[in-house]
Amino acid sequence: MPQYSGGDLIEITCNHPDLGNFTFATKANESYTLDPGGRRSNDDAEMVTGSGEMIDQVNNKRWSFEGPIVADFTSGNEIDNLPKLAESFNQGTWTFTHITGIVWRGLGKFVGDIQVDTNTAQLTAKLAGGRKLEKL
Repeated sequence: MPQYSGGDLIEITCNHPDLGNFTFATKANESYTLDPGGRRSNDDAEMVTGSGEMIDQVNNKRWSFEGPIVADFTSGNEIDNLPKLAESFNQGTWTFTHITGIVWRGLGKFVGDIQVDTNTAQLTAKLAGGRKLEKL
């Protein structure tokens, strides 16, 4: 019988070839969005021939991971380093550790805006990369 377990994301790390190693704290009892990447069939109702046969358009999609991380204002880890990771043309190796012990890994970078909520000490991080996330 299958076991379905959800829960907290414990930690996010990045090993960057130029900038070094980073660890980012996650927020408990929050939802994170995981897209493992890979190939997807286009969901377009108009992708049919004149006689009604399906046209299967398959495209590669990048992996992504999105959700809240905690901003440490004292160390400046997030405010100082996320912009560096975002502007670098080199990608880092990211890992995402779930409370169940599952770890995903992928080569990618921080994408999107860096908007820190100074009251809750958190920001929404989106990390993305090519190919697929690997489950370790």
